Amino acid sequence: MNTNFFNQIKQLDFTGVLQLSISKGVENNLVVSVMLNNEQCGDTAKQLIPPLNLRGTTDELDNGFFEHIAAPIASVSGLMVNMESFMKQMEEAKKQSAMEKEKSDREKKTKEEKDKKYKEAMQKVDELDKDGKHREAWIKVPEPTDYPEYSEAIRKRKNELSEKFSAPSLFGTE
Repeated sequence: MNTNFFNQIKQLDFTGVLQLSISKGVENNLVVSVMLNNEQCGDTAKQLIPPLNLRGTTDELDNGFFEHIAAPIASVSGLMVNMESFMKQMEEAKKQSAMEKEKSDREKKTKEEKDKKYKEAMQKVDELDKDGKHREAWIKVPEPTDYPEYSEAIRKRKNELSEKFSAPSLFGTE
C-alpha cells in the first residue's frame, strides 16, 4: 500500500504541532479531529481555538480531507504566530516604557539635584554678601556654563557684587 499522506501533511502551511485523533463513528463513518498546537505562542487565548472535526466515510475522507483542513490550519497557524509576535511587541513596548520612565525619572532627579546645588550656592553667596564679604561672594557665584537655565540671574548677581567691591573707598567703608 502506497499513500502520499505524509507528503501532503508536509505541504501544509503551519507552525507548531499538528495533532490528529481518529475515532470510529456510527455507520462505518470516521471522526477525525485536527488540532494545531504552537508552544511558542505565549498567549493563553490560543486555548480557545477549537479543534477541526471532520466526519465521513473512509472514501469521503480520502478524497477531501486535505482540501478541508489546508485553509483552516494555515489560518490558525498564522493567528498563533501573530499572537506570539503581538505578545513580544507588547513586552518590548512595556520594557521601552519602563526604560523611558526610568530615564525620565533619572533626568528629573538629576535636574532636582542640580537645582538644589544652585540654590545652596546662591544662598552661600547671599550670606557672604550680608557679611560684607563681597569678593568672596563674587567668587562663590556659580559659573553660567554650569547652570545655563540660570545664566542671566548668575550674570546679574555677579555684576551686583562686582559693583560693591570695584569702587574702592578712601576710608574702607561704603
